Parts: sequence; C-alpha cells; structure tokens
Amino acid sequence: MLNLSVLTDPGFCPHSLNKYASIMAGGNGYMGVRATHEEDYTRQTRGMYLAGLYHRAGCNETNELVNLPDVVGIDIELDGENFTLLAGEILSWQRELAFANGELRRSVLWRSPGGKRYRLESRRFVSLDQLPLVAMQLSITPVDDASQVVLKTGIDATQTNTGRQHLDEMSVRVFDQHYLQGGYETQDHAAEVVMSAYCRLSTESDSFFTAKNRRITAHQAFSIPQGDTVTLEKLVWVAHRRDKALSQEAFARNALAELKVCAVKGYAALLKSSADAWGKIWRDGRVEVASTEPQDQIALDYAVWHLTAMTPAHDERSSIGAKGLTGEGYKGHVFWDTEIFLLPFHLFTRPQIARSLLRYRWLNLPGAREKARRNGWPGALFPWESAASGQEETPEFAAINIRTGTRQKVASALAEHHIVADIAWAVVAYWQATHDDDFMRNEGLKLLMETATFWMGRATEVNGRLEIHNVIGPDEYTEHVNNNAYTNYLAWHNVASACQFMARFKREERRFTENASRFLERLWLPEADADGVIPQDDSFLAKPVIDLSRYKAQAGKQTILLDYSRAEVNEMQILKQADVVMLNYLLPERFTPQQCAANLAFYEPRTIHDSSLSKAIHGIVTARCGDTEGAYAFWRDGIAIDLGDDPHSSDDGIHAAATGAIWSAVIQGFAGLQIVEGELHLAPRIPAHWQKLTFPLRWRNARMHFTFENAVLTIETSAPVTLTLWGKTLMTSGRQVWSQKDFITPDAGTATTEGSHDA
Repeated sequence: MLNLSVLTDPGFCPHSLNKYASIMAGGNGYMGVRATHEEDYTRQTRGMYLAGLYHRAGCNETNELVNLPDVVGIDIELDGENFTLLAGEILSWQRELAFANGELRRSVLWRSPGGKRYRLESRRFVSLDQLPLVAMQLSITPVDDASQVVLKTGIDATQTNTGRQHLDEMSVRVFDQHYLQGGYETQDHAAEVVMSAYCRLSTESDSFFTAKNRRITAHQAFSIPQGDTVTLEKLVWVAHRRDKALSQEAFARNALAELKVCAVKGYAALLKSSADAWGKIWRDGRVEVASTEPQDQIALDYAVWHLTAMTPAHDERSSIGAKGLTGEGYKGHVFWDTEIFLLPFHLFTRPQIARSLLRYRWLNLPGAREKARRNGWPGALFPWESAASGQEETPEFAAINIRTGTRQKVASALAEHHIVADIAWAVVAYWQATHDDDFMRNEGLKLLMETATFWMGRATEVNGRLEIHNVIGPDEYTEHVNNNAYTNYLAWHNVASACQFMARFKREERRFTENASRFLERLWLPEADADGVIPQDDSFLAKPVIDLSRYKAQAGKQTILLDYSRAEVNEMQILKQADVVMLNYLLPERFTPQQCAANLAFYEPRTIHDSSLSKAIHGIVTARCGDTEGAYAFWRDGIAIDLGDDPHSSDDGIHAAATGAIWSAVIQGFAGLQIVEGELHLAPRIPAHWQKLTFPLRWRNARMHFTFENAVLTIETSAPVTLTLWGKTLMTSGRQVWSQKDFITPDAGTATTEGSHDA
C-alpha cells in the first residue's frame, strides 16, 4: 500500500459527530457515504447520496440531492445492553481514514455500564473500481467473559433530507439467508434506486428478517466465547437509473447478481481492487511536501481524496455540488465553484474529467437559454444554482425573518451573473491546457458564443459607452451595483475569446462579429488609479470605511450580520470575499505585478473572508506578489475551514471549493503555475519550512513531474514542452534540472541561462 497520510478523529465527541461524518466521508464520484458511526446518536446525521439524483419534495421546495435509505446503521446489543459511547467508558479509541486505499477504520475498547469490556472494530470503504459498491465489516471481541450478542442491520428507508421524504418504497425482498433488497422510486417517478445488501456472520446465529415501517432488517443473535472475535460482513450494491429500458424486476435481478459476484470475492479482495484504483489516482495527482508541519501533507492528501470522491467522472450529466457528496448543505446544488475552484485540479491532472464537467454545462444550455429569455436577454444565462435539469434552482426567498414574519428575497439568481463569464473562462482554460480542438470546435465554441451573446445583450448604453448594471460580483456583501470590475473584465474576456475561437475555426457570423467588435471597443473597464487600485464598482470607493478587525477574527461566521443589516453592509466598504483580487488571479496577463500588489493591499483589510472561497485566492495572489510566508498563512487558514478545531465547521458537508483551493494554492501559488496568453508559466518559491515540493502535471500531450528542492527544479516530461520558467521561455524534454539562482540576476530579475540537461 502507498505510504500516504491518514486523517484521524482524535476522540469520540457528540458535538463533532457531523463534522467528522463529513470530512471522513467515503466516495467515488458516483456515490458518497457520510462517515457516521454504526450505532445511532440523536445528533448524528446519516447520509448516502448519488451524483445527479435530485428530487423536489413539494411545491414550496427546491430540487435537492436525495438522501438515500441508510445501510450503515447497526443496532448492537451486548449482553442485554445497547452499545453506545454516551454510556459506559471508552478505554481506548482509534479512528482514521486511510487515504491510500480509502478505508475508514475504527477500534474501540469499551466498558459497558455493567462493567464488562468489549473491543469493537469496524471497517468500511466505498469502492473506486465498482462504483455501486459499499463494503463494511464489524468485529466484536468480548474481553472479560463470554458474551451474548444481538445485531440488527439492513436497509432503513425512514432516512430523509432533514424531514423531507423523496422516495417511495416500491418493493422489499429477502433471498435465502443472506440477501435483502429494497426498490425505491422518486415521487415524481423520474428515477429508480435498487439497494441490495448481503449480510454474513463468521459464526452460526439465530436469524430472522422483518420488513416494517420502511425498514427491512436482518436480526442475528449469537454467542461469543471470551477472547474470540465474530465478524459481520455487509456488502451493499446501490443501482440507480433514469431510463426504464428494463422492467423493475429485471433491473432488480441484475443488481442482485452483481452483488452476489462481490460476495464471492469477499471484503479483503474487494478492498484490494479498490485500493489499486486509488493507487492510479495518487500517482497522477498527489502533491508531496517535505514540511516541518505534518498537517501540510495531510491537508494535500485530504484535498486530492475529496476532489476524487466528489467528482462524477462516470457521468457528464452530473457535476459537483458545493458540498460534494458529503452532506445536504446547499441542497447539493452546483455553483461557480466547480469551474473556478474545482476544475483546475482536474484540468492539470485528469483533463478528460475537466472536459466532462464542461460538457455538463453544454448539455444544460437549454435551461440557460430559457433563463436568459425569461429575463429579456439573448444568449445563455446559466443558473446561479443548478442540479440535474439546467434550470435555476436558487430558492426565491431566504428563511423567514422571525421578527417581521416576512421572507427576504434571494438576489443571487437575479444578479450574480458573473457565473456566465466564469464558465467561459473555464472553457478557454481547458483549451489552453489541452489544445482539444474537437471539444472547442463544437461544445466549447457553442458555450463561448452563447455566453458572449448574453453579455452583448446585457450591456447598457450610457454616455457613449457600454456598461453592465445591477449585478453582484463575487463579493456577495455588495449587491446591485453598476460596473463591477470582476464582472466587466470577465465579460470582456468572454466576448473576446468567442471572437478568437470563431476566427480559429473559421466560423463566420457577420452580425455576431459586428456586435462583438462594438462591445469590445466600448465596454467600460474600470481603470486603476495612480496607485494601481481598481474600483470594485462605480460606488464602492465612495462608501464609508469601518474597523473590521473583530469580524475578521471570526472569519467565516458572518458575525457582522449580527450588528448590521444586509442593507447597511451593502453601503459600506465591506467585502465578504475576494473580488478585484479574484480578478487579478484569473486574468494575470491583464494586470501588472504592481497593480496586483496594490489591489491586494487595498482590499484585504476591507475583506472579512466570510466565504470559504476567499483566503485561498488572497494566498495565491500574495504568493505571486513575492510574499511566500504571507501566502502560507492564508493557506493554513484555508486548511482550517474543514480541518480546524471548530466542531461544527462542516456539519452539513465539506466545503468542496476549499478542497480545490488547497491544491490550487500550492500549485498556482507556491509552484507559481499560471497560464499567461495561453502558455504555461512556473516560478516555484516555497515556504521556508518546506524542504521539498513534488507534484505531477498534465500539459497538452505531455505528462510532467516536478520536484523543487534546495532552489533546484527537476522536470521530467514524456514529451517536449515549451514553458516559461522564472520569466524565461525555454524548451524542456526528458529529465532536466534547473537552478533558480541561475535565472535571477541580482538587479533585474531576468533569466540568464538555459539550465542543464540530464539524460
């Protein structure tokens, strides 16, 4: 097994059950399973989710990712006492998620209230090579005396999404002494799920089955001699379909047959097969650091783990929700997070998955066109929140104000239109990194033209120039403004890119070209002042400034909204997250290093970082400005969003974008990776306490591997690559070694050598 780090749960705590259920969740892109304990706790939220399986529970609800029937739960009775860690005494505890093979392991030595000691060990994984498979084992060892044990487990369809039921029970079956099966259908009859479970004990037992109140359960009673161990093995096959090509009976029969094949192999063989699949992921995507802080490597492995576990590589009709497949937060909806924060990892490690994520947007163009038309604009206006259909899924209203009894209207879907340009930016970035002309000639160009058409219709003529009014930029504390710099610059980039690729592929549309030329010539792009600061929007710089220090100290908790209303916050120089700084990050060729530094210095003190998306972007720009240690401080703050001490930071799921940012902040920050004018640039500069940084990279047709140690960069590449290294453009092939000091002159900072070559 690969020598990867493990993520540990330091000890049983009823207050952090849901945090660890999220951050230690298993998944394979098809399915996610929260890392809840087998035994039940009132505060523990169980969860199993399938990518793309959404349903609307009622007329006043929105589509949400369906929480499936639970298969993890096991009622454990030891000598007449229910096993619970809220009673008795925990004598020893170990719980960890092994990143190398994806196995979640727990070992507990427990003294019951009656005084007897038992060792319970559980293991679980979600298979990476057989996507519908979840495998579990529970072992029980009585330490002090022989024990009488009763176990109850099966398929529990009383599970809901915080009280909302999405599935109708269609059938329940038992086959011989080991197999159970439940068939379920969404209430709109659009999708069907068949869950098949195999349960086998390593000893003889008295067993029977019950099917009652949406639960199908296997009951097993047995005895264990002192010191012996009995193991329950449970395998579950979760089959999902939208089409109805087969009858329900045939679909269920096929699912059971798949499970029986797995049962013959057994837990150990299934785990090895899944571990082999994980091995390829780590070879293609693992970032390694030699750091005096062990948490740094754990965070990087955590990021790659979840970036793999949350991404539906199998299905281009699905994308990545803001909580991945780890919880019900944001109802499983897809935001701009996917293109801006999550796609870069796949783009530079598994570009075919980046392509699939962009095809999700292309396949959902009809919904984007409909939204644009409904609002009186041409082209495609992508929903701020989307699910399976491509329709707008953002709730129209927020929660009811308990003082006024009224609901506050949600503005994001109405004005946060930068998502249109974000998708276009990602399309261009994909082509730059892959030169995939087949995609760009068809899906990519269609996306660029539809989004560009939207911006050309969205702009307003004002005093001889074009402006974009009534928008919300990335900074969601500033609503309904004119000429948000981020939005205007990205819209310009969107239209310019459409023109560029129309010319490349000889696509001639005279009217489009004329409108685009007019738009590019006349769109107002907010200009930097003498110090290099770009105004966030037309009104921002005229607003008053207040001391934000105590709110910044509690970043992420939105404590400023306890003291000020949203309307009051909107009228002050207060940012929720990076906005102009985000613009500097995405379009590095448009701004000088001096302008980036000026905007960072001006806007960061005005930014509370109440969004999990904020600090990582500040960290990347800080690194590009030469402040590596400052960038590292931002990076560690970003790690703490999920992996910090807050027991409730991730109760409803991990912060998916923050995991992408962990990877990006190292590769695009400390390794200095940028795409500038379509070409690859690197300028590694790592924190002082990192002795070494190693990472793989895909660029066009080449597989590359970089090692930076003692200011020396070793590059291994499968094909010749042209790149700009510390400011000098060169060709690298095979294995080459470059010394940083040879590239930087004491005065000018210009490149001076070609580097050295190793055979």
